[in-house]
Amino acid sequence: QLQASGGGLVQAGASLRLSCAVSGRTFRMYAAGWFRQAPGKEREFVAAITRNGGSTAYGDSVKGRFTVSRENDKNTLYLQMNNLNREDTAVYYCAARHQILSNNYVATRRDEYEHWGQGTQVTVSS
Repeated sequence: QLQASGGGLVQAGASLRLSCAVSGRTFRMYAAGWFRQAPGKEREFVAAITRNGGSTAYGDSVKGRFTVSRENDKNTLYLQMNNLNREDTAVYYCAARHQILSNNYVATRRDEYEHWGQGTQVTVSS
């Protein structure tokens, strides 16, 4: 089970940190990622990280502003979001996929992920 939290209403330029708590699974065996979906739009890739944290990837619209990280000992995935703007308004979802330890591939497509959380709303006002 994946439980995302940390969303809220902020002003443009502010920061937020999202968390995704993973239970019922050995989190260190899973790569993980964040996606978001704005009203009337497709769910889009935001960021992802390999199971050991060695490799990451970001969507073009968030590069340089967002940072994905994880703490395997705490079974938690994070997304630090800085300099938020109105276009970042969306429901943010965390996702996980089983990954072989020796594989450094970073998955960026929705269909690559096996497990999904329920989402947390982020609203950025101008």
